[in-house]
Amino acid sequence: MKTLRNLTRRKLRTGLTVTGIAVGIWALVVFGSMGNKINVLVEGGSKYYADKVMVSQTALYSATADPLSLSVADQLRAMDGVAAVRPEITMLIDDHDSSGSMGVPPMIAGSTPGSDQGYDNFKMYIAEGRDLTAADEGSYVTVLGSDLARKFDKKPGDTLVLRGVTFTVVGVREPTLTAPDSVASIPLAAAQELYVKTIPAMYRSSVKASDLATSMVVYPTPGTAPATVAAEIHEALPDLSTMTGADFDKEVGSSVAILNAILVGIGLISLVVGGLSVINTMAMSIAERTREIGIKRAIGAGRGRVLRELVIEAALIGLAGGLIGLSFGALVVSLANDAGRASGTVLFLLTPDTAATALLFATGLGAFAGFVPALHAARLDPVSALRYE
Repeated sequence: MKTLRNLTRRKLRTGLTVTGIAVGIWALVVFGSMGNKINVLVEGGSKYYADKVMVSQTALYSATADPLSLSVADQLRAMDGVAAVRPEITMLIDDHDSSGSMGVPPMIAGSTPGSDQGYDNFKMYIAEGRDLTAADEGSYVTVLGSDLARKFDKKPGDTLVLRGVTFTVVGVREPTLTAPDSVASIPLAAAQELYVKTIPAMYRSSVKASDLATSMVVYPTPGTAPATVAAEIHEALPDLSTMTGADFDKEVGSSVAILNAILVGIGLISLVVGGLSVINTMAMSIAERTREIGIKRAIGAGRGRVLRELVIEAALIGLAGGLIGLSFGALVVSLANDAGRASGTVLFLLTPDTAATALLFATGLGAFAGFVPALHAARLDPVSALRYE
């Protein structure tokens, strides 16, 4: 109680200092949550690509890919070290939704269930309804990721129009917090039908929809490194681009690391300003209480006790700012995610680790910033302090 009374002697000054810390923690929580979401997406990509080789006509990092003939799948299957090949079609649900946001845009993915022959280790589970089966080829059915199901307010049995074609929703996947949450999975034949419409009209007549794919997922035989298979594909089919899990981590991981550093840096800059406010507040508070500190020292209070009391005061300022900043940060994250779910875009992920780190950092910052003024106070000569005016 005594410590709290000391903090409320100058309510405005203490309030402004707490506000400075709160703003920094708010920034750290918001930008940290954005970084968490990006990291989860990248980790999901790393797991997805870890045991396979993606093959396309153009670099997989480009916005679009030229179509591949299904005959390429036969060529790939004939190569040494290849266990299975899964042709697939991927495209945006809406060409106008190329997603200026940092989230994953809603996508359509078409493939034949079971064509991986059990080699795909990236597991997804069904929350409602059922998954696609090989028997669905030739029909217009879809399984939605959790974000898409929420965006369109769909459940098994409902219908959904994808690029002008009506599909029946047969299942909804459990949330993964990664890219599949924004994917509508459909049979390969249906995806080919939708994709051929995206090809310029002058070339459309020269291609056959049932012979198209945008990429091939190649599964190496057990014991064969994906990099080895990728090198073999480059040698045999030099016009194709390949991507392994290592390529994904190198290209995407480095960019994400830079982005995370920028996001955290913004929050830390705000916290530094808050830390300087604590130093200023504690220095002024100690100057005003010099005679009080001298009396404590004169009646037997040791330097350690004085130092401890003042550092606790500074830590409480940091904790108060941390609690306020975390509360407002959590509110902003929640409101932004609720607004984003309407469009299928969730940009933030506030984890318990992020919240605990924010509070510990704020408290530690307050204690650290108040240590130097407190140390100066603890070293005051009792007689000189009593004479201080």
